[in-house]
Amino acid sequence: MDRDKTEPESSHHRNGIVGLLYGEFTDILNGKVRCSVSLTDHALTVQKITSSPGQGKVIFDLTDCIGCRAFKGEDNADPGAYFSAYFYPFKRRWLSYGTSRQRLEQCFRVALAQDPRANLEEAERWARAIRDASFRHLPRREGVVYSEVRRPCRLMLLVNPNSGRGQAMSLFATHVQRMLTEAAIPHTLVITEHQNHARELVREADLSQWDALVILSGDGLLFEVVNGLMEREDWEEAIQTPLGILPGGSGNALAASVNHYSGAPALLGEELLVSCGFLLCKGLLCPLDLVSVHLSSGQRLFSFLSLAWGFVADVDIESERYRQAGAARFLLGTLVRLASLRVYRGRLAFLPAHQDGRTGEKEGESTRVAPASSPALSSSSSSPVSSPPVTSPPDSPNSSFCSSMSCGPTECSSTLRDSSISQDTHGELGSENFVHNNHTTEPPDNSTLHNASNNAIKLLQAAAQSPPLAKGPPDALLPPLEEPVPASWTQVQEEGFILVLAMYQSHLAEDLMAAPEARSQDGCIHLYYVLEGVSRAALLRLFLAMEKGGHMACGCPQLVYRQVRALRLEPLTPQGVITVDGEQVGCGAVQAQIHGGLARLVTG
Repeated sequence: MDRDKTEPESSHHRNGIVGLLYGEFTDILNGKVRCSVSLTDHALTVQKITSSPGQGKVIFDLTDCIGCRAFKGEDNADPGAYFSAYFYPFKRRWLSYGTSRQRLEQCFRVALAQDPRANLEEAERWARAIRDASFRHLPRREGVVYSEVRRPCRLMLLVNPNSGRGQAMSLFATHVQRMLTEAAIPHTLVITEHQNHARELVREADLSQWDALVILSGDGLLFEVVNGLMEREDWEEAIQTPLGILPGGSGNALAASVNHYSGAPALLGEELLVSCGFLLCKGLLCPLDLVSVHLSSGQRLFSFLSLAWGFVADVDIESERYRQAGAARFLLGTLVRLASLRVYRGRLAFLPAHQDGRTGEKEGESTRVAPASSPALSSSSSSPVSSPPVTSPPDSPNSSFCSSMSCGPTECSSTLRDSSISQDTHGELGSENFVHNNHTTEPPDNSTLHNASNNAIKLLQAAAQSPPLAKGPPDALLPPLEEPVPASWTQVQEEGFILVLAMYQSHLAEDLMAAPEARSQDGCIHLYYVLEGVSRAALLRLFLAMEKGGHMACGCPQLVYRQVRALRLEPLTPQGVITVDGEQVGCGAVQAQIHGGLARLVTG
């Protein structure tokens, strides 16, 4: 019995070539050049048919392939058909050092017969075989347990048009839309119009319609999505919806972390977007740790990135005025805050991730040591710049840990920054599903999402009120905020801080690797704090070294790094704000606990 011609053979022999498929086609860029094309389980090999064997041979690794499609030509009189394969290999930058993923399209004309249908069937056979082989070769890292998104994967793509420098929609049209089309990934585009729009949407949406939720924005929009999912009655199932991140803001910390975890070189801007888009199209999933954060107002939030107080938080919030500068806003904010460096008074306690048998430890000068994997902390013997240390304001009245703090609402309002400001955007964006409401002063009661078949899907939106309390797993490690911390916790004796930074991803921004040892599912909060007494020059050196994750090697004695499972921070002065994932949440007491692998993240 003859084989079905539409199915690729597992071992195809033709003209002495062994592999999945072999054929001879015309190069679409030069109709006079014919190529022999062979598909194996690992590669697509293209060899120009010339009188000089071995020349003009190119091998494309299927790990770099995101898709392949077959199509008819525009000329109806042309009986030929075509198939195009799309690759994103690492190549050297033009007129620059280093490598980045760059798009390569390989297109061939199939004209084996005068029958257009037979040629199209042959082109579809090749396209299907290339897609299937590329799915079997995903960019996996050794020692990491992955799952995969469902195929075909239906995406809800949420875009904040005003994030960063307001270029999110341009980035979508220039890169993202094309890559999703090449990978044959159907997607529904949702443009956010007001603060907490994404939070309200995912809290009420029927998530069975999508296989993943993808954000094209900064980290603030993902913060909304995560907390919207955790406010659902079915939060345990909802939070397992795969989450993807595409950099479209000014910080893009999680996107930079995902790129770092994949083993790719450090990338910025559109190169980072292409790298994250490639990983999204390949569809590998890793567990994602979330941190449960309790505020003095009684609100519970879930965080995927960081909790900050002091210098870092102030720079993040104050640099909003430089938003049009993009990622450079943080450098500008850092220089401004260095010029008027503050000391923030407060109390810090934490539960170490790795208990060594000691309990009730008082951490002070004698116990500030780096983990075994980090360089020992010592004073730098040579400082190229000298500046006097910062002095603290008069001490606050002494009192016992926690009991002195009012754990109720404070004068500082618990407000969230508007991470998605309204902006009218009109126009046709392609064949993807598209939703966008005309802007009004009051958000409408609902919005309607239309697909290409004019089917309407109702997206319920909650009233513009305070969000409901988050659900989620119990925080067994955290006592009530009004009670002292357990005896097994470590209490930092000093009360004067320059900054406190709790990280659970590697990057704090595109160009700041604040926690180089962090991974998306390591089950640890990476806690850094800098005590008073550090000079401005030393602090600047720390942040400059942080670009490549080398700040622990600076030898700054005021810098302390610990891996913890839970922490409590209690500011004693009104100076400074607290941020969660870059969103301002107030200035009262706060405590947090990590929950390993609670969510799932598209990564590599």
